[in-house]
Amino acid sequence: MQRTRSRFVLALDQGTTSSRSILFDHSGYPVAMAQKEFTQHFPHPGWVEHDAREIWSTQLATMGEVLGEVGATAADLAAIGVTNQRETCLLWDRSTGVPIAPAIVWQDRRTAGECDRLRALGHESEVERRTGLRLDPYFSATKAAWLLDHVPRARERAEHGELAFGTIDSWLIYNLTGRRAHVIDVTNASRTLLLDLDSASWSESMLGLFDIPRACLPELLPSQLKPHEAPQAEIGGRQVPITGILGDQQAALFGQACFARGTAKNTYGTGCFVLMNTGGTPTYSKHRLVSTIAWERGRRTYALEGSVFVAGAVVQWLRDGLGIIAHAQEVEALAASVADTAGIHFVPAFTGLGAPYWDPEARGAIVGLTRGTSRAHIARAALEAIAFQSSDVLSAMERDAGAPLTELRVDGGASANNLLMQFQADLLGVPVVRPVVTETTALGAAYLAGLGAGFWSSEEEVAANWRIDRRFTPMRSRDWAKQRMDGWARAVQRTSRQ
Repeated sequence: MQRTRSRFVLALDQGTTSSRSILFDHSGYPVAMAQKEFTQHFPHPGWVEHDAREIWSTQLATMGEVLGEVGATAADLAAIGVTNQRETCLLWDRSTGVPIAPAIVWQDRRTAGECDRLRALGHESEVERRTGLRLDPYFSATKAAWLLDHVPRARERAEHGELAFGTIDSWLIYNLTGRRAHVIDVTNASRTLLLDLDSASWSESMLGLFDIPRACLPELLPSQLKPHEAPQAEIGGRQVPITGILGDQQAALFGQACFARGTAKNTYGTGCFVLMNTGGTPTYSKHRLVSTIAWERGRRTYALEGSVFVAGAVVQWLRDGLGIIAHAQEVEALAASVADTAGIHFVPAFTGLGAPYWDPEARGAIVGLTRGTSRAHIARAALEAIAFQSSDVLSAMERDAGAPLTELRVDGGASANNLLMQFQADLLGVPVVRPVVTETTALGAAYLAGLGAGFWSSEEEVAANWRIDRRFTPMRSRDWAKQRMDGWARAVQRTSRQ
């Protein structure tokens, strides 16, 4: 494929707490970035909502800002890659483009009771067999059903095709294309509980189980498209093809160049997400993980995944909830000011526990408090909790894969925290490797889009761009790690309401 003369690929990285736009050059270097946070809404305990219009306005603003930063126009763009927070979903009016209600965020637990009801009726095994996922409020289907049942006339209007359902990629592309394209890529669709994992098509049985009208569903697309078949974004009166679309964690796997079966990464963002490339056929977990589509570019690639619901979000809580730090960047120095946690464990189950526990009713706890506990101990325990939760997932993944982990590639905002990365390596007993470019979610979307548009020629060229910033080598014994993990397990038991 002949390389284009364009200067950049634009990645739109729409996350849980902010919208970002990043321009990447041929070397995979982020030459410009713009970011805007948006409002988090918590109307009831366990509920998390976003204003989809604010998501679009912040994403649009960052696009203009990042192009202006380097004096670029749409003519300088080979393609656009879109990556997004995944299970968050919404419904909007097809004729006006206005959402009928706030988007329900992936962290939201309002449908836990409905999941319990379906589980009690014996549907869990069929859900797992068809979709590769757990019957859990984390995923989109019960959220969509809740909107259909609680917004006046929503179900009737959806059945008549007046409403559009989508995840955030669908919403962004709908707006980017001037409301012409109502689509979803297969990686995001594989997080809805509505997609048959083997065939990558909408499952009639799952649509029936969750009572979702087919008329409101978006068109399924592969993750990578050629420019002539891709949705066309309108930027400054010019059309730019959206040739790469995939969920944020799959994008990070791609951005970490985990193209070979058995390679794995962990993204330390609002949550933690561990993915392992399992090749061309799905691996169904026996240890409470989920199977998902990693990407589809000519052929389909699958992954095993374990999701930690609260990771970087616990640092936000230290800042916004407790006020013990003023800025998130302060947490490492505060935690490092004490040698250990003085025996406390912090289990941040603010919205339940994800893999491998899948306990939506669990609630957070700080265990082992004494009069000697300081804010530094709490900060250190919060950071350690991120690593403990990730270790739980990786242990399950090793058992599913039938082979030990040899290294872990890391990215996301919290991967810059050296104290956390060293503690993670000590718990796992394998090197933790941080690349030079840690914006791997946006980078993965850019690589996928750029490969589709001919900006890069091959996976080998992309992989050659991946470079190590720092390798964290384990410094503790395996006996020490076991003792720490045993203490963590006892603390987790305290959080369960089951």
